[in-house]
Amino acid sequence: MANESKLKYLPISFFSIIMGLTGFFLSLEKAAAILHLEHNILNYLLYLIVLIFLIIAFFYLLKMIKYFPEVRKEIAHPVRLSFFPTFSISLILLGTAFLEINTDIAKYLFIIGTALQFIATIYILSQWVRQTKFEIGHINPSWFIPIVGNILVPIAGVHFFAPELSWFFYSIGIVFWLILLTIFMYRIIFHQPLPEKLLPTFFILIAPPAIGFISYVKLTGGLDSFAKILYNFALFVLILLITQFTMFKQKQFYLSAWAYSFPLAAITIATALMYQSTGLPVYWIIFLILLGILTLCIVALLFLTIRAMAQGKICQPED
Repeated sequence: MANESKLKYLPISFFSIIMGLTGFFLSLEKAAAILHLEHNILNYLLYLIVLIFLIIAFFYLLKMIKYFPEVRKEIAHPVRLSFFPTFSISLILLGTAFLEINTDIAKYLFIIGTALQFIATIYILSQWVRQTKFEIGHINPSWFIPIVGNILVPIAGVHFFAPELSWFFYSIGIVFWLILLTIFMYRIIFHQPLPEKLLPTFFILIAPPAIGFISYVKLTGGLDSFAKILYNFALFVLILLITQFTMFKQKQFYLSAWAYSFPLAAITIATALMYQSTGLPVYWIIFLILLGILTLCIVALLFLTIRAMAQGKICQPED
């Protein structure tokens, strides 16, 4: 009975773990490529990530079968709704990670992920436009998640489709990022602060400009003024958040802490790309620092997540 109740409250946000782990893999792969190191051993990490993804997907599918009303509650929730694209984003990221290992697997993962991402974007934006229950206090950085998925598409998309399709997704993501950023800044300045549980989601603010930079360079094939604006804005947001470190002290661990991981991976990879594009040693130093921070973050998050699961603090009813 206890196991059934755990399944009933399994959150869709569990897929954010896959986003963080895959981002970590891609960061390590970037480091190995820059250093001209053999990185086949990293493939085992990717296979482990795939296994974790399949386990989470299996149990969430089981939840959909046995407790579909609970799934409908998540879809109708103003905050949890935005975490549903973590599934499609995970597929897109895994497709990107498989690019140098197996092109066919990468293509299938990418196509399925992109199709689901487009459907999720249409559905979530429709809910935002037609809803009658959302309030300004509901918006938080997790609302950027459906948008980030679109900005991600060109990174692998340039390998599989005509550039126009990648530009289509990129345009959706980059324009709505600016719209949502404006709304969120208004909310955070003039309304109540975020609840403790959602504080880690502040780091999601790093992801759109960081990934926007990576995708833009992939699309244009070079570093121009707009690319530099995107990267430097992402770097500034990271610095700003680091200076607010006292704000992120929490009394207990929440699954939302995984919001630290993927944005850190995004700015780490973006910095590596800046180093490759400019050859400036300062970016190599920043990259190494960020990779070290990301590694510590992933290790800590894995430990805290496993401990919380062992203590029965995960998959609990929420307000």
